[in-house]
Amino acid sequence: MGDPPRRTARARLRARAVPPNPSFWRSPVRGVRFTAVLGLVLLAGITVVFVTGLLSYAAYNPDLAAVNDKTPEKGWLGFYLFAWPTGPHWLYRLTQGLHVTVGVVLVPVVLAKLWSVIPKLFALPPAASPARALERISLLLLVGGVLFELVTGVLNIQLEYLFPGSFYPLHFYGAWVFMAAFLAHVGLKLPRALRVLRHGVIRPDTDELASPAPAEPTVSRRGALAVVGAGSLLLLITTGGRSFDGAPRRLALLTPRGGAEPGSGPDGFQINKTAASVGVTAADTGDRWRLVLVGPAGEFRLTRAHLLAMDQYEAALPIACVEGWSTSDQRWRGVRLRDLAVRAGHPDGAADVLVESVQRAGPFRTVALRDNQVRDPRSLLALRVNGADLSLDHGYPARVIVPAAPGVMNTKWVTRMTFGGL
Repeated sequence: MGDPPRRTARARLRARAVPPNPSFWRSPVRGVRFTAVLGLVLLAGITVVFVTGLLSYAAYNPDLAAVNDKTPEKGWLGFYLFAWPTGPHWLYRLTQGLHVTVGVVLVPVVLAKLWSVIPKLFALPPAASPARALERISLLLLVGGVLFELVTGVLNIQLEYLFPGSFYPLHFYGAWVFMAAFLAHVGLKLPRALRVLRHGVIRPDTDELASPAPAEPTVSRRGALAVVGAGSLLLLITTGGRSFDGAPRRLALLTPRGGAEPGSGPDGFQINKTAASVGVTAADTGDRWRLVLVGPAGEFRLTRAHLLAMDQYEAALPIACVEGWSTSDQRWRGVRLRDLAVRAGHPDGAADVLVESVQRAGPFRTVALRDNQVRDPRSLLALRVNGADLSLDHGYPARVIVPAAPGVMNTKWVTRMTFGGL
């Protein structure tokens, strides 16, 4: 007898991994080329989201003081931390705006990518070899990780905290788990994806994602990619505008923009938390209010009149929040932080500072700022904005404003500042 006939490439392909019910996965759109295009888009987009996410964490200066660090058990995962700069003044507005906007825009791409490979996720046997077992484990972490990050991220920007625990450590650790799986997946699949896109035509018997018995087409692969792109464009229009004034902000229907529309006037810009929402009342900020200034020179109790009698300076700076929204530059006026540092006993005006708010509870009622932030001449204890006294919701009688700092680091209703010793 002669040798048995060699199996075709398609037969070998199907013998390696067969979906349990091939009739469920008959869309002719599925294929290696379709998936490769989506994969390269995700490679670029997820890289941007991950890098800007790391920058967002660094912007809190978590290695400066425990009050800044919402992920204290990070260990070596904080290896990259550095002193967050104050310039350009719109830095955090850019990086966090990109982080949130690109993350939301990628949602249709992620869903399309998962749809394109779903037959492979159910292929049998699940672990025909050690290499395939490793690949399936990485896929489990990859799919679970990306869905976890998207869900927690979208809930955060909607201010809906339905998940157990704090958003910060959940999102932080989830990002590292996902990226480990993502990098492993890229290492396995990127060479293949580039070959597919470079050479164009794929033989059906070598396309492991194509159905062996495809149904009649209702849309072309280009049409399917256009649908995904249109979904991402719609999300861009309805989310990206929250960082701009006018019509773009009004179109940002899917993302909070710092509470209700603030109206017009000097204080007519977005507010991240109102005084009422954190229990701050006019009694807390009225005539009895004092700023306690502490440093090597001793302890001083300053009224608002004392602060107004000091040299006043102006800086045009935005408010930019972790949820991705920001304001345009507002004209703040008040006392330079470095002048307060000199008053507290630091002649060169260079000292870290612990800032405490009248706010009695809640995250970031106390924050620490680095000496480079204190030294910057645009860093102010603001008393006025856009030519008028601060409103209570914007931090009256005094609030911190620092260039390029996250919004929550710009403490409102400041009552105590301790310079040095952090």
